[in-house]
Amino acid sequence: MGDRLLTVGEVASLMRVSTMTVYRLIKSGSLAAIRVGKNYRIRESDVNRYLSDRAVKVELPNG
Repeated sequence: MGDRLLTVGEVASLMRVSTMTVYRLIKSGSLAAIRVGKNYRIRESDVNRYLSDRAVKVELPNG
């Protein structure tokens, strides 16, 4: 295994968003999650991938 499983609350805290935002990301398919009973668990690598895919690079104008 080796990949930590995070709760929705832990992901929300890590991303500094509400738990509802995390649930919306899961429901929309933007963030992969595993259903465990009535709860979700999110692989740490999936959170890192989600954040990396949404990183923006700001280019400054020359001069």
